Amino acid sequence: MQTLCILVATALVLPSLPVLAQQSGTAAARDALKKQEGDTDQTTLLKQTLNAVDKQYSLIKRGVVQTTYDFSYSYIGQERINADISSGQLTLFNIENDSSHAITNTLSVDYGLLDNLTGSVSLPLVSKYSDNPAFTGTSHSLGDLNLGIRWQPWEARRGQLSTTFTGGVKLPTGRSPFKVDANEGLATGAGVTTFSAGMNVNNIVDPVALFGSINLSYSLAAKGLSQVRGAQILTRVDPGASIGFGLGFAYALSYGISTSVSIQESISMRSKLRFADGRTVKTRTQTAGVLNLGLGYRVSPKTTINITAGIGLTDDSPNFSLGLTMPLSF
Repeated sequence: MQTLCILVATALVLPSLPVLAQQSGTAAARDALKKQEGDTDQTTLLKQTLNAVDKQYSLIKRGVVQTTYDFSYSYIGQERINADISSGQLTLFNIENDSSHAITNTLSVDYGLLDNLTGSVSLPLVSKYSDNPAFTGTSHSLGDLNLGIRWQPWEARRGQLSTTFTGGVKLPTGRSPFKVDANEGLATGAGVTTFSAGMNVNNIVDPVALFGSINLSYSLAAKGLSQVRGAQILTRVDPGASIGFGLGFAYALSYGISTSVSIQESISMRSKLRFADGRTVKTRTQTAGVLNLGLGYRVSPKTTINITAGIGLTDDSPNFSLGLTMPLSF
């Protein structure tokens, strides 16, 4: 009788073993799909994307040093009609094709002064190639040194707008366009000291981050010049102030891939050029608009590579630009 009871009990247990195995396998698969320790969630990925898009939307902790490498390429091409009607009738008419390529390698270092205050310094190395009637060739030189600061006065909270104020100064360490001979080389800097201030806002609504920015810049005058411009000698340049704004969004497709779309526009007021004979000329107002499409790929827990393609929307913008941003670890 006892043996019979054991056999019956064994028969009742054995059919349930496949069910238990199936449940165990399902649980294991479910656990494997869960975010493991050390994985980046979508919110963290979006913050990394925001930081790469404009480098102004997130701050680093106090005492932390962060080094970033940026590569950018831009192309400008245009057709210019050269006509001479000084004699009262058309004596010269031809179409000139101008094109220029610029490659910039920039090394940036950020340092956390406080948890809500970050200082930065960046130095670019610029290479330019030009093909136009005035000069055809390549120029290599340092660009303009940029010193910046970012301040976040209020603690960032999930689901609320995060605001960051920025300030910076760009020093004319590159080759000035007001001193270089247009027939012998190309400028790699602005030639003037520029001060800037702005504000950036962003709001993360997982898995989307919305962001926008506005900034103002003012440049000091370039004095003591003696540059030959045609039959005139340029002695002073007073650049006009400029205002810029941008907006866009970033979307986390997964824990390792994110995309971003943004539009940036800047409006530069008229600049004043003074010549040795006392004549003063003003330039026209310039408007530059660019559509940026970005892709972020997380190759390791500490490294996210971001690639951005820009398409010029106005005549004063580069026709095409390409950028790559990558944090460096030493």
